[in-house]
Amino acid sequence: MNQLLTITQIEIYKLSVPLKQPFTTSLGTDHAANNVLVKIITDKGFTGFGECSPYMPINGESQDTCFIVGQYFTKVLKGKNPLDIAGCLQLMDSIIYGNTSIKSAFDMALYDIAAQHAGLPLYAFLGGSNNKTITTDYTVSVGDIDTMVAEALHIQAQGYPAIKVKLGKNGKTDVERIKAIRAAVGDGIPLRIDANQGWQVDEAIETLQALAVYNIQHCEEPIAKWNYLNLPKVKQNSPIPIMADESCGTHHDAERLIQLQACDYFNIKLCKSGGIYDALKIVKLAEAAGIHMQVGAMLESRLGMTAFAHFALCSPMIEHYDFDTALMFSDDPVTGGIVYGSDGIITVPDTPGLGAIVDEERLNKMEKAII
Repeated sequence: MNQLLTITQIEIYKLSVPLKQPFTTSLGTDHAANNVLVKIITDKGFTGFGECSPYMPINGESQDTCFIVGQYFTKVLKGKNPLDIAGCLQLMDSIIYGNTSIKSAFDMALYDIAAQHAGLPLYAFLGGSNNKTITTDYTVSVGDIDTMVAEALHIQAQGYPAIKVKLGKNGKTDVERIKAIRAAVGDGIPLRIDANQGWQVDEAIETLQALAVYNIQHCEEPIAKWNYLNLPKVKQNSPIPIMADESCGTHHDAERLIQLQACDYFNIKLCKSGGIYDALKIVKLAEAAGIHMQVGAMLESRLGMTAFAHFALCSPMIEHYDFDTALMFSDDPVTGGIVYGSDGIITVPDTPGLGAIVDEERLNKMEKAII
């Protein structure tokens, strides 16, 4: 590849923002988003931004590990061509196994630069078209039933097109949770559920069968991700479509799940795949297998969410969007990017590249490492 651009500087920042209220799943409770930003600067004036939101119970990374591992990457990527995305990712993989969250932040920044260089919005650079309406659901934390009902009613009143409900804390109690929520919100709004690996195999089957009467669109990750060999059994016995999330990280995971006929949907998250480059491979596998997809998120700001929204436009088989957590932030650090409108509708920027940044004034207040 011709050496058209050169990386001259890379900056890594710790971005921490308190949430408006605690966010609870079967894996734990979060009070803040503790993320990492990557800023890649080139010799021709192109600057790319990336973000990751590591989550220790899922991918074994934290803000601190990403901050340190990211500095390993900066030392080998400086002087390289950012348009050679595959080469840059191969370098990072040669340095350390896994660590998909921080790799995804670098990947995002590289794609931002490449799309800017091409003069295209990121979605167009990925071969997509801005020809469908992206609407995010909104999530109810798992907890006591009365609180969950109140949250669901609030989400419905705000006009979101679907309510996602976190479960996975005792199957029988989970059934009572959904029963109460469905009674409160009525039959007109779809419910989606996410057990976050919280059920045992038989418990999952029993719970999903009991929930069938409540018109559930799909269930994410009903059992432990390591127990994927039993996921086909859950799928075969479930009246509710099964969506693989934690068990579908890289394209290798996706290929395995397809061979096992283990699920009806994939939930793609860039922090699991290692970034856009590998996530595109998952999309191709899913399209060939007839598996529809959701693009999801961890606790990224609107910067990361903007990348996810661009990515979601790359395939017509991506039909669900879980981009709500940036709305849970007590403060918005991002300039530009997606716009959250009424009824959960998201507008994707048409400017070249990602179309989202964090300005210098905000960056200067963060802990940083600059190479």
